Amino acid sequence: MNIKELPEEFICRQQEYIQAVAEFNREKTLYAFVDTYGCQQNEADSEIIRGILQEMGYMQTDDENIADVIVINSCAVREHAEQRVLGNVGQLVHSKRKTNCIIAVCGCMVQQPAMAEKIKKSYRHVDMVFGVHALPRFPELLYRALTEKKRIFDIEQSDGVIAEGLPVLRKDKTKAWISIMYGCNNFCTYCIVPYVRGRERSRDPEKIVAEVTKLVSEGCHDITLLGQNVNSYGNDLDCGVDFSSLLEMINAIPGDFRIRFMTSHPKDATPRLFDTMAKCEKVARHIHLPFQSGSDRILSLMNRRYDSKKYRELVAYAREKMPGISVTSDVIVGFPGETEEDFEKTMELVEDICFDGLFVFIYSKRSGTPAAEMEDVTPRSEKVKRFQRLFDLHDENTAKMSKTLLGTEAEVLVEGVCTDQGEYNLIARTDGNRPIYLKGSPDLVGTFLKAKIENSSKWGMFGKISDRG
Repeated sequence: MNIKELPEEFICRQQEYIQAVAEFNREKTLYAFVDTYGCQQNEADSEIIRGILQEMGYMQTDDENIADVIVINSCAVREHAEQRVLGNVGQLVHSKRKTNCIIAVCGCMVQQPAMAEKIKKSYRHVDMVFGVHALPRFPELLYRALTEKKRIFDIEQSDGVIAEGLPVLRKDKTKAWISIMYGCNNFCTYCIVPYVRGRERSRDPEKIVAEVTKLVSEGCHDITLLGQNVNSYGNDLDCGVDFSSLLEMINAIPGDFRIRFMTSHPKDATPRLFDTMAKCEKVARHIHLPFQSGSDRILSLMNRRYDSKKYRELVAYAREKMPGISVTSDVIVGFPGETEEDFEKTMELVEDICFDGLFVFIYSKRSGTPAAEMEDVTPRSEKVKRFQRLFDLHDENTAKMSKTLLGTEAEVLVEGVCTDQGEYNLIARTDGNRPIYLKGSPDLVGTFLKAKIENSSKWGMFGKISDRG
């Protein structure tokens, strides 16, 4: 197989650095704080960072004021995320003065050379900066920061590789993220991801199956397969396994668990994918399929390589094969050149499809992308109005859809305890990824059960436990 995997000797060398730091920290009580911004892929990367830190002897904490190592895993998708990261990194100067901790900033944001240089010059209290391609070298970089007492910068530009065998520390025993591939080949004109995460590269399917098998044996019940475009999985391999095949392989693993995945790109979503989902009983009846715009003209400017007709056909086919499937999506408002007519076509698509969940974003200019050079004459105030109109329409659709579910029964997985819903102290989730708040014992966390939906709000549904699953 044509897998871009780091050699075993590289991983062994990083394990040696882990042990060296553990020896350096021996007989000390030390804490590490890892703060994550952005997508689920960043969350999965942070789990690797936490796993490495744990093996080095660091205890996990959510309090940066007592941490000996602070790692900020950053996002570059929108300007707002970058500004939040920079603001919080600036505040860490106080933690540095208190504990003289090691402060590291990593992830997509700092993979951009200009941003790495900004931190180097303007945030002198930051000790380490490393991009997404340097993540496998984190043990070595931290060892150097601790022993050489100098600032470490590693933002190597790369098409990317795969690192297998690094430790992982997951906070949640019930749910897990598993990266099945990395990078992106799509080059949507608004998106910085292909420039910072490199080209698409798929993991060995047998290693993915082994990881899922282990998680299921440890009691994990909800597993999400991650990729910038999971539908492209296997395109770079020569083993005859594509994403649909991988779903079938994981579905065949013994155990009581759900399989989820994100994100799917409409240009690569096919009837075969939905046929596979329909016949695999462990694959959740939920698809996150970002449409981004209802205007074919804007979709072309975005380089999305599908049109609104194809998108509607995909959703219709999915609903035909799996009645009741939950469909969620992403949409960008205010892309350069978007007219009122273009926006109305987006409103029409949202009205027609009636999504179960919709994530609405105002276009964020990303330097280095083609869209950043496009003329953008629409005032920010108009973009905000469009955002609100679309948000309000989706709220109306969600309310209508929630009412149709009242009185029905669903199998749910209890994910955890919540404190913000009054007497409803448990948060559970349906196969379709809809949140349901329940009343019950915390001992039910991690179990499947039947719940009857009694009430709803635009944030979720409220139910009563009717039977254990």
